[in-house]
Amino acid sequence: MEERFARMTRMVGEASMTALASARVTVVGMGAVGGYCVEALARSGVGQFRLVDHDVVGLSNINRQLYALESTLGQKKVLLAAQRVCDINPACEVEALDLFCTDETLEPILGGEVDIVVDAIDSLVPKVTLLEGCLRREQAVFSSMGAALRTDPTKIRMGLLSQTEICPLARVVRKFLRRRGVGCDIPCVYSTEPMHELPDRAIAQLEESGDLVRGRRRRTMGSLPTLTGLFGLTLAHGVLNFLLDGCWDARAHSEQKKS
Repeated sequence: MEERFARMTRMVGEASMTALASARVTVVGMGAVGGYCVEALARSGVGQFRLVDHDVVGLSNINRQLYALESTLGQKKVLLAAQRVCDINPACEVEALDLFCTDETLEPILGGEVDIVVDAIDSLVPKVTLLEGCLRREQAVFSSMGAALRTDPTKIRMGLLSQTEICPLARVVRKFLRRRGVGCDIPCVYSTEPMHELPDRAIAQLEESGDLVRGRRRRTMGSLPTLTGLFGLTLAHGVLNFLLDGCWDARAHSEQKKS
């Protein structure tokens, strides 16, 4: 393995690096969480990406998103992400899809051979649409729940969506998936820190309408660059465990080896 991945190779071995080089990962959402997830996976030697996003860089993105700079304002996030991956690893194959996730765009997003899909969408209806599509196709998928309004990095967890607690977004996503007749056993990153700033009426409105439908004005929630970055890096760590060991929880895998 080439020098750029030498330190990683010393950690996991040549065989694992070869496996990562042939891994096919789709990441949907190139915002704060998705950007850091892609960054870590690219720097770990993942060899094939499909990156999906339909947004452009805005001034309010600069506080937390990797691709958001004064020099990139107005540019497509997915194209910036693809360029950055290729700068990290020129041998990487990157497909950039300028798409919004809907029922009509699921086929190009999920089509072909993919080892794992990463959901880093910050809008409810597209998120549920993607997760349902993966579940119906029996496609492995990891998801990020809400990182906004959190301040405590020690409360970040990775677990099954069906077993999450505290996180309002996780609760609403579970509700929508069950309405559509699919399960909730999806590995996800979430926080057990209460969202004191989000009133109950706002959560109720989210549950009733999926307030983040495309084209509707979204409620802006504050977020820290540290917490959104950690969400993305935690998500990437789970993906690496899955690609290398077939297990998203490193601790569970360690316990399996012991037994």
